[in-house]
Amino acid sequence: MVDQTFDQELEAITREWVESGYLHEGDLFVIGCSTSEVAGEKIGTAGTEEIAATIFHGLKKLQEQTKIQLAFQCCEHLNRALVVERQTAKVYHLEEVSVVPVPKAGGSMASFAYKQLNDPVVVERVQADAGIDIGETMIGMHLKPVAVPLRFTNRFIGNARANVARTRPKLIGGERAQYKPIDTNQQCT
Repeated sequence: MVDQTFDQELEAITREWVESGYLHEGDLFVIGCSTSEVAGEKIGTAGTEEIAATIFHGLKKLQEQTKIQLAFQCCEHLNRALVVERQTAKVYHLEEVSVVPVPKAGGSMASFAYKQLNDPVVVERVQADAGIDIGETMIGMHLKPVAVPLRFTNRFIGNARANVARTRPKLIGGERAQYKPIDTNQQCT
């Protein structure tokens, strides 16, 4: 059932994340994922924890390499709440909510992550530093206010579009303000 090519596509995207230099130790990284879309089906119709397992393990490798903290977004049936480690919730002062995601209410990715994390909790919202949206699940509500889309070489995992973004601090102060140089190679979209 799991196609080896999407495993390689995920590996290519995680390699680009590492090489980009945008991820820093302690950054919060949000993952939105429709395993149905990865499989080539309509979002919410054919999710599998088998596909979720492959993606989870690929993202855990990214976590090990960059020392980021992962937040797995649930589906709309749980109002896009997120699964995180309890320690992550404590460090970021995130309020825990009472729910356990399952494939039909939370989604296969969040359900699988909940079963795999050491001490999982579900939180209602985060303000992440970066993230990946696999299958257009709409992670924007969980990113800090100034999100910058990145154009990685690989734009698909399986049949699902993979969009990635980082965030940057807001520029405030008007015409007399001075700013640290920002990455001018990054173009707005």
